[in-house]
Amino acid sequence: MNRLTDTELAIGPVATATAIGDMPALSAALESALDAGLSVNELKEVLVQLYAYAGFPRALNALGNLMRVLQDRQRRGLHDTEGARPGPVPSPQAMLEAGTANQTALAGAPVTGPLFDFAPAIDQFLKAHLFGDIFARDNLPWASRELATVAALAALDDVEPQLQAHIRISLNVGLTVEQLDQFADELAARGAGLAARRARAALGPHRESV
Repeated sequence: MNRLTDTELAIGPVATATAIGDMPALSAALESALDAGLSVNELKEVLVQLYAYAGFPRALNALGNLMRVLQDRQRRGLHDTEGARPGPVPSPQAMLEAGTANQTALAGAPVTGPLFDFAPAIDQFLKAHLFGDIFARDNLPWASRELATVAALAALDDVEPQLQAHIRISLNVGLTVEQLDQFADELAARGAGLAARRARAALGPHRESV
């Protein structure tokens, strides 16, 4: 199988530590991610995206932590790659259309349901902002964004339906069951045992089908 790269594996511990607000673990994870070759802008993208799953407070604290880690690395004479900035995103008027298309491509089919009929505003926010704005930013691949999302959701309590949905999306964007198993192994090896177990549990039905 094609194994995940060191940079892809490094996303997991960053996302789990961000999701639960463990700043010492996040500092260590950010150091490892930078050493593995993730660029500064790629890490910014991961942390900004995670506000949609873990909330603004966690994302803001994580970004502040990244600033401090980078400043400390500069004092130690380490020079990290800045990386590409995202290209233009759709205009506000086009975000809903772009987000609907992105969400459909990620999920493999249009996303509908009684919850979105009950609260149409959350459907619009998901499509226009999360998928029409964040997922339109092109300096982090969708597969990497899904790895971050899976790790964050696996670290959070009582979000199994969302974790299962993003396991399916991960497979839709080209990740394999074997790669996601490898990702869970890395989470366990880096101290996120509970997140690893939840990720493996969500993978169960897909593992049986291959």
